Amino acid sequence: MLPLLGRPRRGSRAWATFVTPSDGVEIFYKNWESKNTQPIVFHHGWPLSADDWDTLMLFFLSKGFCVIAHDRRGHGRSAQVSDDHDMNHYAADASAVVEHPDLKNAIHVGHSTE
Repeated sequence: MLPLLGRPRRGSRAWATFVTPSDGVEIFYKNWESKNTQPIVFHHGWPLSADDWDTLMLFFLSKGFCVIAHDRRGHGRSAQVSDDHDMNHYAADASAVVEHPDLKNAIHVGHSTE
């Protein structure tokens, strides 16, 4: 487990890890969960990282949601690769993040990627 920024509320479980899509690039993500709640997945834009969502993540966690944010390839704690920065790879990375903890009925929040 990696240390997390921010302070998830009492009774929630917080963890951070990596997931590896089919092309082998390690993608970092953090998951702050409340039991049996709807997940919200946050997708940052260039040149940010998952940490830029901490304020909103803490807000929604306090309202009982499971909140997840990942660092895009080449950003933050994900693998620092110089190629494959396109929407197909970003979508595959986001899919791997969602499939890893087997999220269902997730709400996705994001902004400009390029």
